[in-house]
Amino acid sequence: MQQFKKLNIWYLVLALVLVLSLRDLSSLNGEIKRVPFSEFDGLLKENAFSEVVLGESELTAQLKTPMDGVKFIHTNKMDLDWAEKLKGQDIKYSQEKESGFLRTLFAWTFPILLMFWVWSFFAKRIGAGGLQGGMMAIGKSKAKIYVESDTRTTFADVAGADDAKQELQELVEFLKDPTKFQRLGGRMPKGVLLIGPPGTGKTLIAKAVAGEAGVPFFSTNGAEFVEMFVGVGAARVRDLFEQAKLKSPCIIFVDELDALGRARITMGMQGGNDEKEQTLNQLLAELDGFDSATGIILLAATNRPEVLDPALLRAGRFDRQVLVDRPDKTGRAEILKLHSKKTKLAPDTALEKIAALTPGLTGADLANLVNEASLIAVRRNSDEVTENDFTEAIERLTAGLAKKNRLINPFERKVVAHHEMGHALVALATDKSAQIHKVSIIPRGLGALGYTMQRPIEERFLMTSQELEDKMAVLLGGRAAEKLVFKHVSTGAADDLDKATDIAWSAVTKYAMDESLGDVVFERTTNSFLGEPTFYKARNYSEATAQTIDAAVKQMLTRAGKTAEKILRDNQELLLDSAAHLLEQETLSENEIKLIAERVKRPAARESLVYQDPPEYNA
Repeated sequence: MQQFKKLNIWYLVLALVLVLSLRDLSSLNGEIKRVPFSEFDGLLKENAFSEVVLGESELTAQLKTPMDGVKFIHTNKMDLDWAEKLKGQDIKYSQEKESGFLRTLFAWTFPILLMFWVWSFFAKRIGAGGLQGGMMAIGKSKAKIYVESDTRTTFADVAGADDAKQELQELVEFLKDPTKFQRLGGRMPKGVLLIGPPGTGKTLIAKAVAGEAGVPFFSTNGAEFVEMFVGVGAARVRDLFEQAKLKSPCIIFVDELDALGRARITMGMQGGNDEKEQTLNQLLAELDGFDSATGIILLAATNRPEVLDPALLRAGRFDRQVLVDRPDKTGRAEILKLHSKKTKLAPDTALEKIAALTPGLTGADLANLVNEASLIAVRRNSDEVTENDFTEAIERLTAGLAKKNRLINPFERKVVAHHEMGHALVALATDKSAQIHKVSIIPRGLGALGYTMQRPIEERFLMTSQELEDKMAVLLGGRAAEKLVFKHVSTGAADDLDKATDIAWSAVTKYAMDESLGDVVFERTTNSFLGEPTFYKARNYSEATAQTIDAAVKQMLTRAGKTAEKILRDNQELLLDSAAHLLEQETLSENEIKLIAERVKRPAARESLVYQDPPEYNA
């Protein structure tokens, strides 16, 4: 309110300046000139006027012939008998009765009223509330309210998240029949937090809960509570819960909760985060203040649970946390079926096979995949979407757009062909958990001159140290092939080296897979769904230990590189033949790769590397 008063004062000052400008406008106009009475009397005697207006205190005369642009003469009135003085001349004259008070009042009040009206007009347009409500209307909640008929989203529209749907099914039953849970003294959680990577369908699941329960759905974003004015965020939180109480039973959904509920920090100086802390404190107070028996359930979603304030996650506030993770192979197949309902698929299109080619993709990625496959089919004037369209869409999403017009000299094409076949042969000889789906030397994306696409046979969640070394050997297989055939290495293995180094570093520092360092973790994993933080992290080990870690990482990479070189030396003839075939075809399909796999010589020690149960389980 104090800011509102100051704002009015400034507008009044501006109005006063405008009034003074209007009053002085006549003196600034070049067509009107104020002269002394003696000069006015001289012009009158010369019969220079065509008309004279007699006021109570002033005389205004119009010149017959303008002088230097001046058309009117203005002077003070003298105490004379002007009717007798003008009677004998060819001049029109009249007398005007002035109302000094009303004229002055109008001259002062009209600009003020005009400026106040203009301010009110624009204040309403910017959402300040105009004259009624004032600037306090900025504290109103911006949540969008969806009624039952507007939501139209149910659990049938959600695929690949069966565990999350089962957890949230209890909320639907509670909203439909609260007495079912209160019969034995139980209560539903006040808040449910949906956590998971971006694109996994957290917002969609929240809407599905409201659609299944048939209750109003308040949807807002954590960033909408944060404003530059102190106290606005807290006011919006209060207003949101007040609206929800009027429409209970209902669901309040706060997306991107981390923008609102970031952990509070203790600093020596108070900074610009006071507004966020006040907003968070108000949210905590509202969570403590309402009872879930009233039929209000707070849903929130975030992909950064590690930055949330601990007070927000304690029991009695967000009682339940539901993980909405990336879907597995079965979930991906269900999502593809859901998004391809309106897509005309070819009869032989196996969505289960497409799902096997997309490990790690989220629901949003798969929706985009179906759309890209449809666009590819339209681009080639087809009446249906085939499996090859999906495969090309996967390549486009993962490796980038194919650049068939990029000119590569023959020597570089030869190097790329041997490089990619090096990856493929080492993978065929070591990796039992994946199959080679395609090998190509067609450039894609920004820097990829070729690629080898692997397809996992089954979903895996654990990996042994030997499997990690095999993966590093596959990554270093391209570099080993260049060294074996051309006796030198190129810059094409930069990305492979980066990935292999990351695996070796994680094996040593996170998974304690080096015997010389013992069962010690030197780098702790975080719960971030957005990847590891890139800022510098202080290490908690000595310089001698750091040197031992560096030596262990180097030894692990060297061992993987030697493995790749030995496999390729044993299959050198096959490497040369398959690389020549790849140069001719540019792309090798899965069936062609199976023929190559039959000729691969595998290391003898690798034949027993099959996932078997321990002897005690086989007994």
